[in-house]
Amino acid sequence: MKTTTISAIQAMEILDSRGNPTVRVFVELSDGTTSAASVPSGASTGENEAIELRDGDASRYAGKGVLRAVSNVNEKIAPSLIGMDAHQQAAVDRRMIELDGTPNKSDLGANAILGVSMAVARAAAVSAHIPLYQYLGGVGARRLPVPCMNILNGGEHADNNVDFQEFMAVPLGAPTFREGLRYVAETFHVLKNILKERGLATSVGDEGGFAPNLESNEDAIETIIQAIEKAGYKPGEDIAIALDSAANSFSTDRHEPYDLKWSGGGRMQSSDIIALAEEWVSKYPIVLWEDPLAEGDWDGFKRFTGQLGEKIEVVGDDIFVTNTRYISRGIAEGTANSALIKLNQIGTVSETIEAVRMCRDAGWRYFISHRSGETEDPFLADFAVAMDGGHLKTGSASRSERIAKYNRLLEIERELGEATLYY
Repeated sequence: MKTTTISAIQAMEILDSRGNPTVRVFVELSDGTTSAASVPSGASTGENEAIELRDGDASRYAGKGVLRAVSNVNEKIAPSLIGMDAHQQAAVDRRMIELDGTPNKSDLGANAILGVSMAVARAAAVSAHIPLYQYLGGVGARRLPVPCMNILNGGEHADNNVDFQEFMAVPLGAPTFREGLRYVAETFHVLKNILKERGLATSVGDEGGFAPNLESNEDAIETIIQAIEKAGYKPGEDIAIALDSAANSFSTDRHEPYDLKWSGGGRMQSSDIIALAEEWVSKYPIVLWEDPLAEGDWDGFKRFTGQLGEKIEVVGDDIFVTNTRYISRGIAEGTANSALIKLNQIGTVSETIEAVRMCRDAGWRYFISHRSGETEDPFLADFAVAMDGGHLKTGSASRSERIAKYNRLLEIERELGEATLYY
């Protein structure tokens, strides 16, 4: 028997950053190697995401318990995988997909499957005595991502009057990851002072960004620019802006028309959103726009990309859900020029890597991302370096489940030393 065969798999129920249950999986190999991985959970989700299995028992965690997913790991997945080689990630993942037998992992649960997939990958890396980023990405994995830091929240990630979900600061002018992180962390703290001076709330949303009531959606951008300048940086040179509209959240049945319900901005068609975006991109240093339209608005997305795709990165999240079926359609139709990549949207490490490969082969960008319900597991940091995507969003300069990813990236930068790339 190989020394890297899987000898034991166990799961348990833990809590994510919103205090809701999620799955943690422990894996042991025959050489004595042990590892664990924890699964994140999203709030703003696409209709076609892999299914996160919840118990539905109202007497526990308001029905959000994951004991069924835990049981599926312990009683169904574990017996099927024991004896398999942990270094055969694709085979391990395929075995679980076949065992589940549904197109969206609804039988065993994507949370059960992903927890095992991540823990197996980590165990294989530990057994091979190499960092996870190198195990998944090869010896050439050495580029640190630009941290697109979410510093203002709205939409479903906050309880305020801002429609768009994320306003991010992007330190594209920094020479290193460490300095880039400093640029945006300093801007975050200056922003807090500006909000205080205006008598606005400095409480934070699910991903750690501030969630004040502002005069308008545009006021969010102008306030961030003020913070960038007050922190001593030049907007557009040192720090740019990225947006995530999460337009599903204010769409009609995940299609147009759009209702800017939180700000009271009224109803808009896709053409109105595109016109607004053109105005903002001409006025402000915006370099990336995620989910500007809803997942059912394929035609609107294509028109948005046709108008703005030469100027900015147009990222599809809910419309693609890290699924090669939808990404391939997007590539064929020119729907966007980038895909958001989330491990738990598709449910296995190997399928996530395949989605990245498809983007890369098509000349698309790909934007590695956390979820709003996170854990302290820094797997995503290693994964971002392994995938060589060049940029990452993993929350703000607050909340320890976000900081864990940034701190792991600082460790990786230190490990790589002079071999580190950052651009």
